Amino acid sequence: MRFGVFYELQLPKPWDDLSELRLVEEALEQVELADRLGFDYAWCVEHHFLDEYSHCSAPEVFLAAAAARTENIRIGHGIRQVIPNYNHPARTAEALAMLDLVSGGRVDFGIGEGATRLELGGFEIPTKEKRAMALEAAEQIANMMVLEPYPGFQGQSFSMPCRNVLPKPLQKPHPPMWMACTNRDTIRVAARNGLGALAFAFVDPEEARNWSRIYYDIIRSEECVPLGHAVNANLAMVSAFSIHEDRREAIRRGQDGFEFFYYAINALVAHDAKPGRSHLWDSFRVERGDRTQELLTTAHDPDYQGSGIGTPQDMHRHLREFSEAGVDQVIFLQQAGHNRHAHICQSLELFAAKVLPAFRIEVAAREAAKEAELRPYLDEALTRKRWMTPLAEADIPVVKASRVSAEVNQVTLKR
Repeated sequence: MRFGVFYELQLPKPWDDLSELRLVEEALEQVELADRLGFDYAWCVEHHFLDEYSHCSAPEVFLAAAAARTENIRIGHGIRQVIPNYNHPARTAEALAMLDLVSGGRVDFGIGEGATRLELGGFEIPTKEKRAMALEAAEQIANMMVLEPYPGFQGQSFSMPCRNVLPKPLQKPHPPMWMACTNRDTIRVAARNGLGALAFAFVDPEEARNWSRIYYDIIRSEECVPLGHAVNANLAMVSAFSIHEDRREAIRRGQDGFEFFYYAINALVAHDAKPGRSHLWDSFRVERGDRTQELLTTAHDPDYQGSGIGTPQDMHRHLREFSEAGVDQVIFLQQAGHNRHAHICQSLELFAAKVLPAFRIEVAAREAAKEAELRPYLDEALTRKRWMTPLAEADIPVVKASRVSAEVNQVTLKR
């Protein structure tokens, strides 16, 4: 099993003029620490206009800074908004390739579409069409990173003439591709398209087992037709994260932040919102009441299930259940709500010292066995893909200079 850290760059109120600066600096310090401690992935979202919930609208900048400060940890878009209204596909392909070069080939590319009216409405994206728009764009982004030149495209959500999209990524054919998933239906979509599943939903081990079965059954079936130029057969699931030798202290440090994360995204989807006038943290505290105190009274229960919040032993049991359910990676939600930077770093260090070593022993053998078992299915899936045909040399169009430019050049030469 692999392990990642995850950043929405949450910033509940109250704010001051330096709040966002502290948020970004502390998050980068956490990624740097996670790299030194042996974590595998650092994932970063892309969201727009979501006060308090996510102040991460330019993940490519954050991830580039993270890449410059680290050596081994993989740098993941979890996710990048790929619908052309958010980011033109060519710009996404260029940014991914440059980040892959800057990081020395450590980029993972998760695709997403957005869910809130603040985002979709802000970029005038029709809700009923967003899934089709995202998949269409993602397929062409993969083609742009591989083909030289890119032949051009006439689609439903965007069109583009033939161009050579540069630079090309270091990883071949392109960085591993993933898709954000929140339920069984989207797990199926990811598997059918040969994409890794970034399961951004908090489910118990039994439901994780169901998701794993659904995902890998499709990966092994004729339903799997890769969107990209390779199949990334991986299931990652997000988990709360706050550990301390004292279970009660782990709850005090992490429970509020974890529950705010869950509350805030649901509120942004389900409730009316006034831009720039959010009150998410205040509303959360009112609606939540004394839940943390109630949890503290049951902290000594021998059947305690913290789902990522508790002692190192609690965390080991939690992760073992996900491993046995068929989950390939657990992504820790440590930066949430008003969780404190010092506490997050202490949790990361305790995890690396007390939990990580037991799982590291299994990684190589497990991944080798998985690769051997799945390879025939992945190869068959690639034979079902409808590949974009590269242009013959004679068919590459000549992009002619404009008459005005030509005339200006002639005048310049005469001078």
